[in-house]
Amino acid sequence: MVTGVGLVLYVIAGWWGATGLILYLVRRPVDTFRRTLALCSVLALAALVLLRWSSTSATISGACAAFATTLVIWGWLEMSFLFGVVTGPRRSACAAGCRGFTRLRHAIEAILYHELATIGAAGLVLALSWHAPNQTGFWTFMLLWGMRISAKLNLFLGVPNTGEIMLPPHLQYLGAFFRRRKLNPLFPVSMIATTLLSVLLIGAALSAPAWGFQAAELTLLATLSSLAWLEHWMLILPMRADAPWKFTRAPTVNPAADPSL
Repeated sequence: MVTGVGLVLYVIAGWWGATGLILYLVRRPVDTFRRTLALCSVLALAALVLLRWSSTSATISGACAAFATTLVIWGWLEMSFLFGVVTGPRRSACAAGCRGFTRLRHAIEAILYHELATIGAAGLVLALSWHAPNQTGFWTFMLLWGMRISAKLNLFLGVPNTGEIMLPPHLQYLGAFFRRRKLNPLFPVSMIATTLLSVLLIGAALSAPAWGFQAAELTLLATLSSLAWLEHWMLILPMRADAPWKFTRAPTVNPAADPSL
């Protein structure tokens, strides 16, 4: 029987493994991108079919399946962006001295197509689970999307750990839209909101009347929300943004040259 601890570990493994796999694939030679994305596109299409199937099953296994298929769909969106296929009409950084509304406009142009693709994917996930008894996939997608928007806004406004190290070479220009500063006014709001959401979801999961679908769904979402809370903390911690996925880095010729290793 699946336990609450098992579901927590399931989400952590999915989050850590999916992020690590994406970083590994993005750091491979550029000539592998087209083949990799084609394969991942097939997997994403299969995930959409499985999401439709799992949304009709209000069971623990149905909740787990919906969560996993949504991670695959979200992973395809991330890879299409990091591979440089679906980004935006702007493919360069701001000019020197760019600030204010111009900097915001250029930042939006740099990721516009990706954001539109995410909106389309959200609509598709909603349509596939419309009026279905299992909404785990939809809420998983919305949680991932909301937390990603929060992270992007905080990077734009400024945080100590901007994490440019996670950008592949062909997207390094996006680092110009990040701002390095001690803190920005949005960050405390993001942390309070994320903390409150996590606490509410954990409380709801613990108070679920019986161990079944509802408790499982809430446990999955509560764990994912807690991981998003952790990712936000990583924006201000003195560490490499890819520290939990060190295995994805290319071998360092001179380890002493990289004090973060």
